[in-house]
Amino acid sequence: MASAGNRKSRRVLILVENLPSPFDRRVWQEATTLHANGYEVSIICPTGKGYESRYEEIEGIHIYRYKLPLEAEGAKGYAIEYSAALFHTFRLAWKVLFQRGFDVIHACNPPDLLFLIGGFFKLTMGKKFLFDHHDINPELYEAKFGRRDFFYKLMVLFERWSFKTSDVSIATNESYKKIAIERGGMDPDKVYVVRSGPKLDRLRVLPPVDSLKKGKRYLVGYVGVMGAQEGIDLLLEAARHLIVDMGRKDVHFGLVGGGTSLDQMKELAVKMGIADYVTFTGRVPDQDLLEMLNTSDVCVNPDVANDMNDKSTMNKIMEYMALGKPIVQFDLVEGKVSAQEASLYANKNDPVDMAKKIAELLDDPERRERMGAYGRHRVVNELEWQYEAPKLLAAYERLYSANAPLPGAVPPSYKGS
Repeated sequence: MASAGNRKSRRVLILVENLPSPFDRRVWQEATTLHANGYEVSIICPTGKGYESRYEEIEGIHIYRYKLPLEAEGAKGYAIEYSAALFHTFRLAWKVLFQRGFDVIHACNPPDLLFLIGGFFKLTMGKKFLFDHHDINPELYEAKFGRRDFFYKLMVLFERWSFKTSDVSIATNESYKKIAIERGGMDPDKVYVVRSGPKLDRLRVLPPVDSLKKGKRYLVGYVGVMGAQEGIDLLLEAARHLIVDMGRKDVHFGLVGGGTSLDQMKELAVKMGIADYVTFTGRVPDQDLLEMLNTSDVCVNPDVANDMNDKSTMNKIMEYMALGKPIVQFDLVEGKVSAQEASLYANKNDPVDMAKKIAELLDDPERRERMGAYGRHRVVNELEWQYEAPKLLAAYERLYSANAPLPGAVPPSYKGS
């Protein structure tokens, strides 16, 4: 690989639509890793709570933000959101081009429409285009709307065009790599697997905060989006079965995260009669998130068993493992690949079995300790971001050099971020 000094003229523009930077942890880890290794990095993203500035520089990364008109929920809402995002992203890309310049557009989906911007600058100015495949949108559409209709087929077409436009693509796991090759028609030598490994300097092990248990003996923790496909309704059903049917009045649930279904889930907890046993924090700072997870005796992932979640690597699983927490989740392919023996696996979409698995762990402290230690060891020795960052840099070398390392090759050392 080229030396860091030779990379000083390498300029990257990262496009991300679904979360603001630096809140999106994967994007931020990628950006800071590139910056630490001599790249000049700019990001275009939406504003969000706590990230309202239209421009700021953080840790050497230049962040340009735009305001979205709404947070989409239905098909019409997504059309409005994505149209506005494309307009503002294209507008700000010109601003970055004239102010800082860029050689590479690094597009993070969703949506699978950013190839329109990447393709424009590729065709007209010879810029490189890297597609960072975060979500499998055809499966996401099916999970949200329960059908494979014209719009599903359109999602497949947009996805394929994204890959066809790409000089290099990044997959978050082997399942996504397979989709890139088989459905996207991508050359296998141009698909690099870069998992979303956590950074242990952020996910710090802290003393528990007993007040978060609300006077109960145990705390069950969750962190993630409060959306339709995240299965929060199934988690609440599991909580109701544990608390009401199994008579476990010694358990509190701490749910961290925001999303379009947050208010609906709060109402559902009230209807189920378990509101006093559930804390919904909404989106909170890292410190609050860490306190909740560090206090938890068991962490859960109720993601619905469907084609999307079966093939997706969930950041929350990595975060639970990094903090040494035993996990209960539904039986999903990539969930098992990540957690292995750090998790118990409930029957797919079965909240009663999830409740039983949670109770099983709460009543077995030695097993909790053993599973948590296994997960922590796996992150420290295999899954932390330091093991993934060289793969990201190898993908970038492929963009800039004919002699770049192929996917799967052992990349050379890099400067940490």
